Amino acid sequence: MKENYCLQAALVCLGMLCHSQAFAPERRGHLRPSFHGHHEKGKEGQVLQRSKRGWVWNQFFVIEEYTGPDPVLVGRLHSDIDSGDGNIKYILSGEGAGTIFVIDDKSGNIHATKTLDREERAQYTLMAQAVDRDTNRPLEPPSEFIVKVQDINDNPPEFLHETYHANVPERSNVGTSVIQVTASDADDPTYGNSAKLVYSILEGQPYFSVEAQTGIIRTALPNMDREAKEEYHVVIQAKDMGGHMGGLSGTTKVTITLTDVNDNPPKFPQSVYQMSVSEAAVPGEEVGRVKAKDPDIGENGLVTYNIVDGDGMESFEITTDYETQEGVIKLKKPVDFETKRAYSLKVEAANVHIDPKFISNGPFKDTVTVKIAVEDADEPPMFLAPSYIHEVQENAAAGTVVGRVHAKDPDAANSPIRYSIDRHTDLDRFFTINPEDGFIKTTKPLDREETAWLNITVFAAEIHNRHQEAKVPVAIRVLDVNDNAPKFAAPYEGFICESDQTKPLSNQPIVTISADDKDDTANGPRFIFSLPPEIIHNPNFTVRDNRDNTAGVYARRGGFSRQKQDLYLLPIVISDGGIPPMSSTNTLTIKVCGCDVNGALLSCNAEAYILNAGLSTGALIAILACIVILLGCPSLMEPPSPREDMRLLYLGFQLMLFSYVKVNRFCLLGVFIKLPFFYVVATESPTTLMSL
Repeated sequence: MKENYCLQAALVCLGMLCHSQAFAPERRGHLRPSFHGHHEKGKEGQVLQRSKRGWVWNQFFVIEEYTGPDPVLVGRLHSDIDSGDGNIKYILSGEGAGTIFVIDDKSGNIHATKTLDREERAQYTLMAQAVDRDTNRPLEPPSEFIVKVQDINDNPPEFLHETYHANVPERSNVGTSVIQVTASDADDPTYGNSAKLVYSILEGQPYFSVEAQTGIIRTALPNMDREAKEEYHVVIQAKDMGGHMGGLSGTTKVTITLTDVNDNPPKFPQSVYQMSVSEAAVPGEEVGRVKAKDPDIGENGLVTYNIVDGDGMESFEITTDYETQEGVIKLKKPVDFETKRAYSLKVEAANVHIDPKFISNGPFKDTVTVKIAVEDADEPPMFLAPSYIHEVQENAAAGTVVGRVHAKDPDAANSPIRYSIDRHTDLDRFFTINPEDGFIKTTKPLDREETAWLNITVFAAEIHNRHQEAKVPVAIRVLDVNDNAPKFAAPYEGFICESDQTKPLSNQPIVTISADDKDDTANGPRFIFSLPPEIIHNPNFTVRDNRDNTAGVYARRGGFSRQKQDLYLLPIVISDGGIPPMSSTNTLTIKVCGCDVNGALLSCNAEAYILNAGLSTGALIAILACIVILLGCPSLMEPPSPREDMRLLYLGFQLMLFSYVKVNRFCLLGVFIKLPFFYVVATESPTTLMSL
């Protein structure tokens, strides 16, 4: 330590010596002599010839911040040819000449008239010249020189920022770098120690330290805990002159915040939580909340909750509210006070993110017991089944019992129950219910063919509290009885061609019939088709059952004639497969019709009977139409010409031809179409007509 003090004292003395040498005006500020053509004797009488030398000088120095009463002498200019008789005049020009720096034109002494600041300007460039005082003739060429402002320690260190903010993780190792602070000094760093800075910590010990040369702040204590103290205020000083006495200093404040790490496990503040839930609560309803405290923050303090054990794991669940960091216990399925009155849960709280560096501080989880009591509630009646299906036969007498519904009060009081039917579901009032025992009865006969199913709703309410009410759907199926006889599935009609006795009978049925029954399949098909017993030996027609719920009607003979009988009514008996069976007699209409050689129907009209004896009505109409046409022709009013005779003859031939043809309504249309054609042909070209 003594050697350091001695070294520092020697450096101070050396600095003072250099400073005094630098500011000696006679040594630093004069010009070297210059000889201009005169001679000088040597030691032994020898004459030495010297050549002329120009301006030669060193730099001038002036100390800054000088505040003395007189101008400070900067230096002296002197020419070798100046003999001291006053004939030489010194002139100064350049930066600050005449204002800051003045020169005595006789002696060449330069003075500074103002206080100089090196931090504003470090040097000045001036021009010196020696001239003849009388003629102003230059005696020496002008030369340039520099006046440097000598620095003194007049500026304290200044930090780049007035305040600093920094973060460092809690529990960092000793020596962990936090932040670097930097100060600057406006003094000359190349001269002395005025700008040599040393950093030190004034406040913030023993938690932090600072490197003297670099300004790097480091942690100084191990295991600093954010949960104990989060923020520190540190004051750092920068001092010039290498930190020695007399140096100037500046300070800055540094706010250091310890950032969080996950070094604390969650912890429940109590060992048991007591909660309760009503048996009337619905699934999803909140029962209560638990919270494990974790002094860490951010993601390090995130906690998740789980049910790990207990007899209520099936009835309750837990979720995590990440905004409040609470575990929310909810009802998972309904509970019943009469069945079980208390549950126990074991809830675990665990950190979401775990830092491996602090795993030894674990385990990072905690458990707590949650006891949940079930509270009794006045519950509505409960039906023994969620729905009911009953059956009743159609046509059953009023008052027939359909079935029974049954409900009970789940509460311990077991209040009596009263039943009723929702009349919005039984607008026709088909049913009634006994309010005491729940038996449902019919009020009128039911018809399955109108409605096969009836759906009603039954209410059950406590006698002492009508607001406690439950309802259940009841579906009533109307059972079928065989009360509908089968009938023709469609209005069938048969046709048979008239023929002579010698024509063979056809194997094709006149018509195929089927039946329809309103009863269901148990009382409907299979259908049986037959003739009534009294005409079972009918000579004209017979019925053949196809055993597929259809039957064919066949002719038993030929030689049907419309002239004798054009219409037959055939009764057919249809029986169903019910027990007992139902049957009905249905009448089939069979018409006798005229057919062509291929068996295609031509006419079933009664007028066809007289076609063989004479002209039909159509033929007569055709003849009358021809007469009208002939009478309407103007040429008929004149005497007939041979051509007209031929035409009339042809028309008469046509009329006779039509009178022997069996004409129906289509033939009549042909007459009206052909007559104008033949009329024109006969009129215009008798030859052509004859060729036809």
